[in-house]
Amino acid sequence: MVFFTAVNIRKFVVRAKRLDDLVELGSLTSQAAVFLDASIRAGLNVLVAGGTQAGKTTFLNCLAASIPGSDRVVSAEEVFELQFNHPDWVPMQTRQSGLEGTGEIQLRDLVKEALRMRPSRVVVGEVRAEECLDLLLALNAGLPGMCTLHANSAREALVKMCTLPLLAGENISAGFVVPTVASSVDLVVHLGIDAQGVRRVNEIVSVPGRVENDHIEVESIFERAGGELRRGAGMPSRLERYERVGIDLHRILNGVR
Repeated sequence: MVFFTAVNIRKFVVRAKRLDDLVELGSLTSQAAVFLDASIRAGLNVLVAGGTQAGKTTFLNCLAASIPGSDRVVSAEEVFELQFNHPDWVPMQTRQSGLEGTGEIQLRDLVKEALRMRPSRVVVGEVRAEECLDLLLALNAGLPGMCTLHANSAREALVKMCTLPLLAGENISAGFVVPTVASSVDLVVHLGIDAQGVRRVNEIVSVPGRVENDHIEVESIFERAGGELRRGAGMPSRLERYERVGIDLHRILNGVR
């Protein structure tokens, strides 16, 4: 009998470490970068969405670089890919079961364990299954966090965020999940790749917390039109968090330096 083992090697090349680096690469505008930096410092919950190879992990790294050094950061990933400099950062990684079928550590286990470490921020490398429920419960309890998700648009990302927790068990209903997502996620950043293969931010939307006919409403803060990322008409939620850390959000969104 012949056994075959498949080995998948992912090589993660760091080309950007901060949001300013993404501006230089043409992924987003300086105004959008300043806004996102302010949002992270203010403690908003950010969901980074996009297709395969859209640059979600790189973008998450750049966002994490804006976390204040006084915060305690705990991250959970299936494979170590996050690479950002922070003085108080505890990275954790999942583990497959051994030959005896024991010792497995799932991503959901890590998210639960992260909450016992008194974190100021929690970062999940990629949400793809029932661990989404545990992350939502943490965010809904007031713990700032970030994660990535595969989706074709910001709105589809929110729909998927509402679907994944249902995998946690039959006692989890959409009636509970949808309003929880609406009140837990503050910003969704959607990434894409253009015809030339350049990774760009397609849109940044705010989630004001309103639900209409089981659909989560969003407001466009930045959207790509005519090849340019332009300021939309929307405003982010939780304005008091910006004020608490001394950020003049209206000045940033009006393009005043």
